[in-house]
Amino acid sequence: MEIIRSVFIDALYLLAFINPMSKIAVLSGLQASDHPVQLPAIIRKASFTAAGILLGLMLFGDFILNRIFRVELQALLIAGGVVLFWAGFDALRKGVFFEEDTPESAADLAIVPLACPMIAGPATIASSIALVGREGFWGPSVAVLLAILVNAVFMRFSVPIAALLKKLDLLSALIRITGLIVMTIGAQMVLNGLEQWRAAVP
Repeated sequence: MEIIRSVFIDALYLLAFINPMSKIAVLSGLQASDHPVQLPAIIRKASFTAAGILLGLMLFGDFILNRIFRVELQALLIAGGVVLFWAGFDALRKGVFFEEDTPESAADLAIVPLACPMIAGPATIASSIALVGREGFWGPSVAVLLAILVNAVFMRFSVPIAALLKKLDLLSALIRITGLIVMTIGAQMVLNGLEQWRAAVP
């Protein structure tokens, strides 16, 4: 029972970094554009690609960071926190999480920006690797897959959700509130990275 509870808590934690609200705004806008995209194909490709990136880095990320690039996890936490803080600040200021012209193909959109960095971004990667360091691989890996699955459901219904929020005049306000939460999480990641760095300094 404790394992299941831990998985759900980790999934909610990761879901905050993945931020389904940002996908709702982007995908609903693309669907309403002059060249609407096929959402199911994009969602499948983006979700599978992001899952592959995150699970691969959870398995080999520590080795890649430490042995190849000589980067400590604290640095990744700080960098991920700064990126997340800036993304949240941008959303709080503008009322949107992402602004980009429609790419030439659905495959382009599914990989960049949806899979990376909007799902498997620096903050999500750093948090996933940190969870593996604390809890092992299997629990956090299930949490990652669960978070991506929930995000995929939000993406699949992004158009009606966005239409309802716009009708109630809540979409921009909800994005700004989410942006503030994302900023707070980013700031906490920076503080955690600095605390770990200070503890590691002899």
